[in-house]
Amino acid sequence: MAEANRRLAVSLDVSAVPEQPAGAGRYILEIAGQLGRRPELDLTLIARKGDSSRWRCLGAGARVLDPVPTRRPARLAYERSLMGPWIRRLRQPSIEVHHGPHYTMPGRTGPVATVVTIHDLTFVDHPEWHERSKVPVFRQAIRRAARVADAIVCVSELTAERLRVLLAPRGEVFVAPHGVDTGRFGPTDIRPRGGGRDAELLSAAGFDLSRRYVLHLGTIEPRKGIVELVEAFAVLARHDGDLDLVLAGLPGWGSGEVERAISASGLGGRIRRLGWVPDELVPALVRNAAVVAYPSYEEGFGLPALETLACGARLVTTAGTAMSEVAGGSAWTAVPHEVASLAEALDRALRATPDEVAARRELGLERSAEYTWERAATVHVAAYRCALSRAGRRSGMKARGGSSIG
Repeated sequence: MAEANRRLAVSLDVSAVPEQPAGAGRYILEIAGQLGRRPELDLTLIARKGDSSRWRCLGAGARVLDPVPTRRPARLAYERSLMGPWIRRLRQPSIEVHHGPHYTMPGRTGPVATVVTIHDLTFVDHPEWHERSKVPVFRQAIRRAARVADAIVCVSELTAERLRVLLAPRGEVFVAPHGVDTGRFGPTDIRPRGGGRDAELLSAAGFDLSRRYVLHLGTIEPRKGIVELVEAFAVLARHDGDLDLVLAGLPGWGSGEVERAISASGLGGRIRRLGWVPDELVPALVRNAAVVAYPSYEEGFGLPALETLACGARLVTTAGTAMSEVAGGSAWTAVPHEVASLAEALDRALRATPDEVAARRELGLERSAEYTWERAATVHVAAYRCALSRAGRRSGMKARGGSSIG
């Protein structure tokens, strides 16, 4: 019992999080903040050079070190060859478990146990959805994690099951769904800023609330289903002259396909591209949307869908995905890749009766309340303890002259 409750010294690699994070970057920010407040952990955050102040501002009780090069090729090379020995040399405290929260893990960690987060398997199953230069890097990283890591964290049951079927990982797999920040995302403006109400906040940012809008949140890239969303919106717009489409998110690779779809729609004036949106504006945008559309083909989790439910907003997403798994019956769903199905789902959400909207809203609020970052952090701590135990058994095998499974 004493061993199970003792403090653990854990390092968390936060060096891949960009200045304007989305998706996995948001997960790393949230989980780092939670883990830094856990009394059973001594947490060390490993950041890029010059990026340590951001992580200290989380307010968590973590040690922050910034040895990692800033440029991506150099960062990956550092992780492969130098990070492992560097972690092994750390003292006060000495690191027992290292966590790579974005597919990759360092080489030569020696006795330090390793945990890796696998967000989804699309780099293996659908390489065409990703930037070509990233595919071999992350495919190799995922396969290595399955082969070597002492424990693996997946962000949904769908990802965990696919990982087990596809790669049969040696380490134990833990499912830690994302949480929702209820201090920001709620059915009302629960933390007023800049005058209080959402309308005032959005107006101050220059956002026009005089027209209804369908909102998409997330990076603009092929697998998000945004081309189909533009085409589905064009179907609706023929009969609804008071409806706009708002795309909030940075352009990613392949965003030229979206631009061509917008041009072909002839509705460029009714499709607003906001780019990256500051965190304080996101809940207001969600709460005031006629519908939030998240028609991604596949996601590890799909955090914007959960945040939409927590705001009590109408959600349209894709069937058979992690998003529909989270939403249950609270969302309207469409078949991935199918414009007609997406247009129909959007139309049903927009035309839903007050009773249907109220029922789905209540269910969505109930579902979203089940997902907390605190609960996710608890699963991470369990994964760390499991990894440390497994690494200890592995070291014992080596000491007795047996073979290593790592």
